Amino acid sequence: MKKILFVCHGNICRSPAAEFIAKKYLKEIGRDSEFSVSSCAVSLEEIGNDIYPPMKRELRIQGIPFESRQAWRITQRDYDESDYIFYMDESNLNYLKRLLNPPYDKLIPINKYTKKIPYIEDPWYTDRYSLVVSQITECIKDIFNKI
Repeated sequence: MKKILFVCHGNICRSPAAEFIAKKYLKEIGRDSEFSVSSCAVSLEEIGNDIYPPMKRELRIQGIPFESRQAWRITQRDYDESDYIFYMDESNLNYLKRLLNPPYDKLIPINKYTKKIPYIEDPWYTDRYSLVVSQITECIKDIFNKI
């Protein structure tokens, strides 16, 4: 089983959305037994907190099931045990490189296979949850069509 980790700043908006979008998509295409999917943060700011309420609302609107969870920060062990680590933007990558030991070959931008999306913005600041969920969904489909 391949282990996939999605990473964003606080693990309360983008990365948990990616986690649950991926789980839903993998189940839909019958590949959920091939992957273990989770998400985490690069910062300590939201550790222990659940998904941010506006993101929960958007996930419900778009029919993406999720469960209560607690934000946590990536560790070197997480890196070592993961097969793929998808991050949302360059700021996440910079934090990851400060937190982890090289090589960084498992660190992949979530939009690697969806070039028309330059990065996944943080809806905490932009309030564009619908756009972010739609973009993440497109990226997830492209990722699992490649790996």
